[in-house]
Amino acid sequence: MPIRYNYCSADRKLELIARSLVTKSMSNVNENIENENIDVMVPDIPMPTATVTDTGIKDAFESGFKFCFVGTGQGGSRIATSFHALGYTRVCAINTAAQDLAHISLPESNKWCIGDGGAGKDPVKAARILAERKEDALDNLRRCFGQSFDRIFVCAGAGGGTGAGTAVHLVDTAIELQKSLRCPTEQVGVILALPKISEGQRVALNAFNVLTSLWGLVEKGFVSPLILLDNERISSLYPSLAVDPFWDTANATVSSLFHLFNTIVVKSSHYSTFDRNDFKTVLDSGLITFGATPVAKWADATDISYAVRSNLKANILSGGVDISTGNVAGVVIIGGSSVLTDIPQTHLDHAFDQMNRMLKPGSMVHRGIYRGNKDNLVVYTAVGGLGQPVAKLDELRRVAGLPA
Repeated sequence: MPIRYNYCSADRKLELIARSLVTKSMSNVNENIENENIDVMVPDIPMPTATVTDTGIKDAFESGFKFCFVGTGQGGSRIATSFHALGYTRVCAINTAAQDLAHISLPESNKWCIGDGGAGKDPVKAARILAERKEDALDNLRRCFGQSFDRIFVCAGAGGGTGAGTAVHLVDTAIELQKSLRCPTEQVGVILALPKISEGQRVALNAFNVLTSLWGLVEKGFVSPLILLDNERISSLYPSLAVDPFWDTANATVSSLFHLFNTIVVKSSHYSTFDRNDFKTVLDSGLITFGATPVAKWADATDISYAVRSNLKANILSGGVDISTGNVAGVVIIGGSSVLTDIPQTHLDHAFDQMNRMLKPGSMVHRGIYRGNKDNLVVYTAVGGLGQPVAKLDELRRVAGLPA
């Protein structure tokens, strides 16, 4: 059988040689790439999503803002617990003594003991303990509060060692957490319980020092609002209150008024609405105080304004603050159906005007009128932008034995 030869042109031979070289070269490149990356093992894990998801922590009501409360010390933990009793679920408590946490009505997972036996009224000791566990504190707040909320409140008793010593440190930690989660604000709220004068010199000194420090943070724009719960004032408002329910009543008073404003901003009104942005203006104003003024009569055009003028200063929860230094207020009037049917609108306008005259010139008063389920009339106020509580600081300085 004859042998057949395959002939091809010179150009065809060059093309085949070129293809062979390219194929071999690419094979070498791929082999080199595989060899270079052979030690990189990509883990088989799901990729994170672009957005932060909520962890499922929900309050038991509809409100304008999702607030978190961390109570430090026995007094601060009681304040935080009063918010938990209203249905706020982003609540935790910190103490340096396990026995003080035992009586706090929160889930055990939301209580954190950072010491052994308490601080003994020594703020320096408590501050040192928390400073050594700063990262643990951050992790605990993140776990208890979740990833979606609007503002953290630090609740502290100013007279005790743990509360006075850790309040400012917790503000720093809360600011850091809010920054990391891109919260709507970096400002942290503080609810500070001031002691009664009868609690003595050491307690007054602790309270003076922590109030002075926190006021400095208000002036720098890091703390807002600062809410003072003055137990001396509560004693004068409820002089017949027995020892056992005193603290619960004091804490429930401030938490209930705060809660009223936070929930009423999502309620509709046939008359005038106090909305979410109105409340935010007050919250962002620095030192604020709450009050409630019951109105016994309203037949005359000036009856309600007189009640506001004569009773508001006596009924606010903070002693030693000057209402006339405020520059913003939320004023909510709630009356029963029969009451609001009977009162002319001009009578209520007089009350709002009276509030304006009690504040600094050029102040803003956000108003709301709502129908309530009780057959009475009450004026609720949240006054903000207040000046330094000079009278209260002077009182604490005197009791603490500090020079004027």
